[in-house]
Amino acid sequence: MPRPIPPPVSSGYTTSTPVPLYWCRYGSPGAPPLLVLHGGPGASHDYLLPQLLELAKEHELIFYDQRGGGRSKTDDRAPITWRTHVEDLEAVVTELRLEPPAIVGYSWGGLLALLAAIERARRATPPSLLILIDPAPLTRQYRERFEAEFARRQGGDAIRAMREELAASGLRERDPDAYRQRAFELSVAGYFADPARARDLTPFRVTGRVQQSVWESLGDFDVVAGLEGLRVPALFVHGREDPIPFESSERGARALAAPLVMLEDCGHVPYVEQPAALFAAIEGFFASAAARAR
Repeated sequence: MPRPIPPPVSSGYTTSTPVPLYWCRYGSPGAPPLLVLHGGPGASHDYLLPQLLELAKEHELIFYDQRGGGRSKTDDRAPITWRTHVEDLEAVVTELRLEPPAIVGYSWGGLLALLAAIERARRATPPSLLILIDPAPLTRQYRERFEAEFARRQGGDAIRAMREELAASGLRERDPDAYRQRAFELSVAGYFADPARARDLTPFRVTGRVQQSVWESLGDFDVVAGLEGLRVPALFVHGREDPIPFESSERGARALAAPLVMLEDCGHVPYVEQPAALFAAIEGFFASAAARAR
């Protein structure tokens, strides 16, 4: 079973957004803040915990559930688009006094961070830094490649055998909660370099209509083109065995003239698969940024 998630230092709901968005803080108040953007779209921040709290040793971490997911669900049936999320992000930054924001974006959160950076560049107010952990595909073509590869992995022999083992285990009757936990883990095992590592994960749900409406709003997108000439201190981290093509992060890093760290023996979930290497890369980025500032 997953490790327990400690309670936040503080939490609440935004009052400046059209839909109240749940937020929470971890770490020491007064430490350099990092705004953490979860993946999805349509998910919640919980599944990044407790592992990502490693960053709370030196920083104050601010998480929020993006509109339509987690504790920020809404009955409003209006489509939620990528622009909706960018506008919400800007409101969160202003309300929680995080200007200029230092952003850590994971998966879809990484793509959201880049979309927000492009929009901010038009106002000459870029983020102070970006840490992009296995960001979602940066073009429609890379997304299509990801979808095909993930489907191939989920239908492969290794995960099929684990599903059959679970079905024959009798766990559903003996311990329904443990069964649901294991079924969730197998539903995401294709993200891992070794699907057997998909264990003890914090489960989450994706609101399907939100996920669909956001991707539809992006259309035939190419975020790389918008990054050309944008100068923001940034770090890309990407697992070699991520079903998202490595070339996606490679092109993004090149456009931003940013370092790119490839994590060996790692898929899309480095905070579970290779946490020591992930946090070492982030610490090295902070050290380099501090040295440049001196």
